[in-house]
Amino acid sequence: MARLLYPLSGIEQKPDSIAFRLCESGETVTFSQMELRANQAAHVFRSCGVREGEHVAILLKNRREFLEICFGAERAGLYYTTISTRLTAAEIAYIVNDCGAKVLIVDADLMELVQQVRKSLAAGIHLFVVGAAQSPWRDWHQVAGTMAGTPIGDEAQGLDMLYSSGTTGRPKGVKWPLPGGQAGPRTFLVDLLGGLYGYGTGCRYLSPAPLYHAAPLRHSMTAIKLGGEVFIMENFDAETSLALVQEHQITHSQWVPTMFVRMLKLDPKVRQRYDMHSMRMAVHAAAPCPVDIKLRMIDWWGPIIFEYYAGTENNGFCSITSAQWLTHQGSVGRSALGHLHICDDDGGELPIGQTGLVYFSDGPEFIYHNDPEKTAQTRNALGWTTLGDIGRVDKEGYLYLVDRKAFMIISGGVNIYPQEVEAVLIGHPSVADVAVFGIPNPDFGEEVKAVVQPMEHVQASAALEAELIAYCRTLLADFKCPRSVDFKAQLPRHPTGKLYKKILRDEYWPIQHGA
Repeated sequence: MARLLYPLSGIEQKPDSIAFRLCESGETVTFSQMELRANQAAHVFRSCGVREGEHVAILLKNRREFLEICFGAERAGLYYTTISTRLTAAEIAYIVNDCGAKVLIVDADLMELVQQVRKSLAAGIHLFVVGAAQSPWRDWHQVAGTMAGTPIGDEAQGLDMLYSSGTTGRPKGVKWPLPGGQAGPRTFLVDLLGGLYGYGTGCRYLSPAPLYHAAPLRHSMTAIKLGGEVFIMENFDAETSLALVQEHQITHSQWVPTMFVRMLKLDPKVRQRYDMHSMRMAVHAAAPCPVDIKLRMIDWWGPIIFEYYAGTENNGFCSITSAQWLTHQGSVGRSALGHLHICDDDGGELPIGQTGLVYFSDGPEFIYHNDPEKTAQTRNALGWTTLGDIGRVDKEGYLYLVDRKAFMIISGGVNIYPQEVEAVLIGHPSVADVAVFGIPNPDFGEEVKAVVQPMEHVQASAALEAELIAYCRTLLADFKCPRSVDFKAQLPRHPTGKLYKKILRDEYWPIQHGA
């Protein structure tokens, strides 16, 4: 076999070294196996008439074919869209149709859901199933197995085109321009993530989240491109993740704050059972991390906790180490990509220390696919871009996020940021998860509402509601505290940590209230 496309040129790695493995099943894929299967995937796409710059969609659980197909699409010069397996049939059909996919590849375990999706798909789309054959869907393994394991003749570099999680509205396809040229270049993302977090040969990277999300997918693919070994959890479990770190001597990992919370709320004897000393870097992002939770994680794992702030759009990127964070508690770091600005609602830049919308300039260009209006809403007159987050920057350039603009509560003319209240409530021992948002109030416009998921052993009750409100009032100004608390067995949280707060909030507002 000719030289492998990955690891990247100049990185020494044996073809029979493991590129990635599935932790639960134990299935492994070497770099040479990945090369062969990615080439076969690229040939499948070409056989379906999918040409450079066109789109394919992937609806799979965490399984080995996921990354093989993504690498195949990437080397065929395609846009590949990975879709959350937690979406409804209507939401999946919307994304597949909106991205204009010429091919849809689905998991056999999801066929009951997918049969509903099929009714809404555009005519002529090529349909494949991974796993048990399901007529009339074509068997991915059967078709790919007939294809050559050598590169296609017109290789080109493709990109993901991922959809925002839709926490504040309908999901939007985030589209960057294709880089052009041969497959396998060192992209800005590879250089950024590799430089910040040390991915490379000798790296043993644990990915505990679904691969359809931007961060797990991009970090996993970057680690492989740089010669590392990726360990993929099929499903997250707090204690299992600790056991995997110890068993496989994991050196690098990525988490979201809800995972930290679940690990910290394990019985201390359980946590102390596992040795975390192999870990050199644990990065978290995707959702706000309460200060107390992060302090406890650093105390437990040591000063190896990194954090970053970025969106699927990657219009900018902030990063912070443990050492920096301990002297700037609550910050998400300084800019590592693009230049940071805080602006008012009209897009004008504000002085240092003032709170406003977070903008980046000089970062990668993106658009929202098929949505020029929403694309334009992200730009100010200077062309700087925002994702709608509110924050402030200190004199040293450290960014502190306050909340999403869409979820800011205005009560009696006073701005209240739910993130601050959530950070307090999650510290209560009876709270497993929490969402805070505004609900209608006839006198003040809005009032603060909390919806709490209690710990498994805790019963929801009026007494617990009173206890949580009183707890908030010991730590926050009265006007910031919830006036009422409702309880749910499970909050609608994305596996990557983002909370679908709009779903909760809309239960309390008239239909016309939008995000």
